[in-house]
Amino acid sequence: MTTRTYSVKGMHCASCAAIITKKLLKVEGIAEVSVNLATERAKVEFDSSALSAEAVNDVIGKYGYTFSAEQNDERGNALLLKEVKEKELQAQLAKVRFALPVALWVFILMMWDTGSMFFSFIPHLPISMELFNLVSMVVATYMVFWIGAPFLHGISMYVKSGAASMDTLIGIGTLTAYLYSAVVTLIPAVRELLHIPNYTYFDVTIVVIGFVLLGKYLEARSKMKTGEAIEKLIGLQAKSALVIREGEEIEIAVDEVRRGDAVIVKPGGKIPVDGIITQGYSSLDESMVTGESLPVDKAVGDQVIGGTINKQGSFTFRASKVGSETLLARIIRMVEDAQGSKAPIQNMADKIAGIFVPVVLLLALATFIIWLSVGTYFLGFSVALPFAISGLIGILVIACPCALGLATPTAIIVGIGKGAEYGILIRNAESLEKLSSVDTVVFDKTGTLTTGNPKVSDIIPLDSESSPASLLQLAASVENRSEHPLGQAIVTEAKEQQITLSDTSAFEAFEGVGISAVIDSIAVRVRKPVEAEKNFTEVHRVQKEGKSVVIVEINGICAGLIALSDTVKEDAKRAVDALHKRGVRVIMLTGDNRLAANFMAGQVGIDEVIAEILPQEKAIKVKELQEKGRKVAMVGDGINDAPALAQADVGIAMATGTDVAIESAGITLLKGDIRKVAQAITLSRATMRVIRQNLFWAFIYNIIGIPLAAGALYPLWGIVLSPVFSGLAMAGSSVSVVSNSLRLKRKKLEE
Repeated sequence: MTTRTYSVKGMHCASCAAIITKKLLKVEGIAEVSVNLATERAKVEFDSSALSAEAVNDVIGKYGYTFSAEQNDERGNALLLKEVKEKELQAQLAKVRFALPVALWVFILMMWDTGSMFFSFIPHLPISMELFNLVSMVVATYMVFWIGAPFLHGISMYVKSGAASMDTLIGIGTLTAYLYSAVVTLIPAVRELLHIPNYTYFDVTIVVIGFVLLGKYLEARSKMKTGEAIEKLIGLQAKSALVIREGEEIEIAVDEVRRGDAVIVKPGGKIPVDGIITQGYSSLDESMVTGESLPVDKAVGDQVIGGTINKQGSFTFRASKVGSETLLARIIRMVEDAQGSKAPIQNMADKIAGIFVPVVLLLALATFIIWLSVGTYFLGFSVALPFAISGLIGILVIACPCALGLATPTAIIVGIGKGAEYGILIRNAESLEKLSSVDTVVFDKTGTLTTGNPKVSDIIPLDSESSPASLLQLAASVENRSEHPLGQAIVTEAKEQQITLSDTSAFEAFEGVGISAVIDSIAVRVRKPVEAEKNFTEVHRVQKEGKSVVIVEINGICAGLIALSDTVKEDAKRAVDALHKRGVRVIMLTGDNRLAANFMAGQVGIDEVIAEILPQEKAIKVKELQEKGRKVAMVGDGINDAPALAQADVGIAMATGTDVAIESAGITLLKGDIRKVAQAITLSRATMRVIRQNLFWAFIYNIIGIPLAAGALYPLWGIVLSPVFSGLAMAGSSVSVVSNSLRLKRKKLEE
C-alpha cells in the first residue's frame, strides 16, 4: 500500500470532505481516506499496483475538486500552500470589495422600507417599487451569475454527480429567489393570473450573496491563522550554511549540507542542521524549538539543534543529522501529521455532515410544500406562496455544515500548534483528547523525577579482605559492559579515581536483578540486595537516606556494597504540585527499594509509590490501575518504559536534545522538563473545552435556525425569519467557531 498526502482545492465545507471521502472509498484499490477541512488536505492510502497517484486525482476531479500531490519537503509544501491560499484569498477579497458595499446599501434600503411600514415618522422610499425592482434585478443578475458563480457550480455538480455541498444549498436558494423575482417582474401576466403581490426577492438575493461571501472570506482568513504554528516552525529553518570544504569556507544552501560536514556558526547566526560542537563554545537560544526561555551554554562535545540561534561566540560543529533527519524537520512533520489527524469526538460530526445537505434539501422542499398546501388553506395562495419561497430560501441559506465541520479540526490545529511552541509534541488528536480525561499520572523515577545521573556516594566493605578500591575495581570491570545508569555511575567513579579496569569473561545479565562475569578466575556478581540483606544495618541505613544499593558478591560471598544517589530534579516538586492543582493523582513506579523510593517520594509530594518491581512489571501495574477505572498517563524515557507507555491511555516520553524519541509516544516533552506534563494536561483540557463549545454552538445554531427559517413561529406570533438574516447568521456561524478556536493561542499553560 502507498500513502500520499494531497492539497485539496475546491473544498468549502464539511459536506465537501464527506463527499471526497465517500466517493474515493468506493474506488477499487483505495483502502483508507482521511480528509481534513481545516488544513485542506487529504491523506489517501491505496494500492499503487492497481491505481496510480494521478488516477486518484482523476477520480475526484469530476466532483469539482482538485488534488495536488505534496512532496517530501515541508518548507516547499508549506510555502506553495500558503501562496495558493493567499491568491485565493485575494480573489475572494476582490469580490467582497465589490459585493459587500452593494449588499450593505441594499440592506439599508430594505430596513428603511420595513421601518416605514411600522413607524409613521420614517418616510417611504422616494422611488417606485417598479423602478426599485428593475435596478435590483440588474444588480442581482450580476451578483448571481458572477459573484455567485461558485454557488451555481455547486448546483451543476449536484445535477451531474449527486454530490451536494454548502454551495449547492446557497446556489439553489439564491437562484430560486432570482428566477421567481424575474418572472414576477418581467411577466406581469403570471403575477396577475396567480394573484400574487408585486413583491420580489432581488434584494434578498443580493444581500444573502454579499453576507455569505463576506463570511467565507473571513473564515478563510481565520483558517490561515490557525496554521501559524507550522509557519513559525518552518521559518526557523536556516536557508544557508557556512561549511569548510577542501580547506575553504563556502556558503551553500542548507539542503546541500552533508552528514560529516564541518559547519561554522558566527555570532547571531542560525544553526542550519543538527550536530556536535568540535571547536569553540557559545550560548544558544533554543526557546523556539524546546520552549526553554533561558539561553543554554554549549562547548566541545555538546549537541546543537538546527533552527536554534547562536547568541554569542563562534564555533564549529560536525553535521550529524541533515535534511528530514533533523530534530526541527521531525517536529514539523509530527505537528503537521497531528494537525491533520482526527479526534474521536469528531466522528459524530463527520457522520452528521455526510447526510446533512440531503436532509436540508428535503426539509426545504417539505417546508415549501407545507406552506403551499396548509398555508394556502388558511391564508390563501397569494399569501402562502411568498412564505413558501421565503421558507425554502431561508432553510437553504441558514443551514450551514461549515461550523460543524470546522468545530473540531480548527481547535486541534491551534491546540497542537500551541503545544509545539511550549516544547510539547503531540503525536495525534486522539492522544490530545485522551489526555484531557487523565486523572492519574504515573512517573518512572530515574531520568524522569530525578536527573538520571546517579553518583557513587558510599563504598562499604563487609569483610576484612575487601577494600573500597578493590570493590570498586571489580564492580566497575563487570559493569563496564552494562548500559544501566547505576552501572555506568560505578564505571564513571572508577575512572575518576583512575582505577584500571580488568578484562572480563562469561558476562551474563539478569534483567532487573544484576549482572555477573569472571575476572581472573574470580566470579563477580553485582546485584540488588535480596530480601534478607535488606535488614543489614548498613543496607538499611543508606536506603533510609534515599540511596540505591548494589551488592558486590565475590565467589558467591557478599563482600560489600556500593550506595548510589540520584539527584531529584529541581522542578520535580513544582511539577507534582501543579498536577495536584489539576486534580490529578501522582504515582511513582520504580525498581528501587521501598525505603529509597519513599524517601524520594516524600521530597516531592508523590501520592503513592510502587517500588521493587522489574521493568516488565511496570505495564502490568499500569493495567491494574486502568482496571480500577483510572485514566492513566505514563511518563518515562520512551525506551526502557516502552511497554508501560504503550499500555497507558497516554504515553508521555521525556526527551532531551537531538536524541528525542518523538516516534515512541503519544506525547513527547522536549528537554525532559516534567513541568510540561501539567502544561500538556492544561492544554488538552482547554482544547477539548473549546471543541465542545464549538460543537454545541454549531448544533444549536442549526437546531434553532432551521425551524425559524421554516416559519415555525408564524402560527404563534406571526414571526418569519427573513432570508437576509439567515444569510447573516450563516456567515457568522463559521467565523465564530474559528474565532473561538483561535482563543487557544492566548491560553497560558503555566501554573
